[in-house]
Amino acid sequence: MNTSKITSCDDCCKPNQHLVAATTESVAKDTIGRWLAILSGTMCILLIVASRSSYAEKANNSRHWVSDNLPALVELYRHFHQTPELSLQEKETAARVAKELADVGITVIKDIGGHGVVGVLKNGAGKTLMLRSDMDALPVVEQTGLPYASKVRTTDARGATVGVMHACGHDVHMTNLIAVARYLASHKGDWSGTIVFVFQPAEELGAGAEAMIRDGLFSRFPRPDFAVALHDSADLATGMIHYRAGYSMANIDSVDIVVKGRGGHGASPESTIDPIVIAAKLVLDLQTIVSREVKPIEPAVVTVGSIQGGTKHNIISDECRLQLTLRSLSPQVRQQLQDAVRRKAKAAAASAGAPEPTVEVSEGTEALFNDPELTKRVAATLKRELGDDNVAEGEPVMGGEDFGAFGRAGVPICMIRPGAVSQKRLDEFEARQVPPNSLHSPLFYPDIEATLTTGVPATIAVATDLLKPGQEK
Repeated sequence: MNTSKITSCDDCCKPNQHLVAATTESVAKDTIGRWLAILSGTMCILLIVASRSSYAEKANNSRHWVSDNLPALVELYRHFHQTPELSLQEKETAARVAKELADVGITVIKDIGGHGVVGVLKNGAGKTLMLRSDMDALPVVEQTGLPYASKVRTTDARGATVGVMHACGHDVHMTNLIAVARYLASHKGDWSGTIVFVFQPAEELGAGAEAMIRDGLFSRFPRPDFAVALHDSADLATGMIHYRAGYSMANIDSVDIVVKGRGGHGASPESTIDPIVIAAKLVLDLQTIVSREVKPIEPAVVTVGSIQGGTKHNIISDECRLQLTLRSLSPQVRQQLQDAVRRKAKAAAASAGAPEPTVEVSEGTEALFNDPELTKRVAATLKRELGDDNVAEGEPVMGGEDFGAFGRAGVPICMIRPGAVSQKRLDEFEARQVPPNSLHSPLFYPDIEATLTTGVPATIAVATDLLKPGQEK
């Protein structure tokens, strides 16, 4: 024990002064650090809240805008529905589209790849987004009974008189995109960059997209960093949207087969080669391609849509004609179907000693492949806009869409599918134990108000997200 004499209190305290000072400094630093952490966290929360608040404000703005403008949009939709034009004949439709775009200050160029219309809207620096709609209608006599049903009749490419109807929703697509153009042209504070509005002809022929590309769509106009489109769905409830990354719509090939025979009297079949019998055998043989040659996990369809032969009860004809549609997703299965059709057609003819048939493949449309990264981003935006419960990954569809041509030209693409039929109507179909009227049906019609109330804000949300102000080119 140290017994040295302590002469003052200072002598006692001096050895601890550095320790006290160090402790005080440490506590101060720790306190400041904690306050800085709290302030930093608070700032992050405030930024997130502000971001979400800003997004919610924009979403509310677009929804309120659609609500305020819905009567005019429905009127525009009914105009398009009552004045449909067939593929490659969309002259008046294109003129109305061009006027609608020009009226809101968008630079318009017409007659691209036929009757295609391109509108360019620039708004400062940023990326370039292409938004696309199709314009053509189908040779279908409308049977909806709606007061604004199409009564149009026209002459098709074969010279036949046909009805004309927007039975696939292209009138919906045009109205939706014109509404989006009106909104974005009047709300330039929400986005920055360039939007290319594309109204495409001849989608039903699978030819319009390629025609516009060949006519300089990506060289005469700003080349898009990404492209987005929508296609209404006849079996999905309004308020819902489906998306799918990767292959989402099918390869389509039209096949014409001429089965050849040797005509004669129906009372003397032994002196003939009956092409109708050969064709009947071939129809059954074709059904085994999918069931016995294609892997069960690979989507594929072979449908004989038309068979025509003969002129009279007691005459065996010289030939019988078949028209087929082939549907697939992968390039490998597409080629497999074409090869199998040719093989079976030749085999059916050979089994009867008939001349070799002709098999011609035409009107090909390649499968639509949605860019995975872009689709993921679009899906996230849609979920913020509509809620998780209203946005879901859909199944591949065996219908075709030439929107995929823009993707094959090197532009990342994404097509979304909003529902077009109210849940009430879907429930009524289910109660009657019948499927909903499909696209291309003379009975199909969308519940247009609810379809636009979902489709327009959804498209606006995707566009403003992809063209956020401040993004680098």
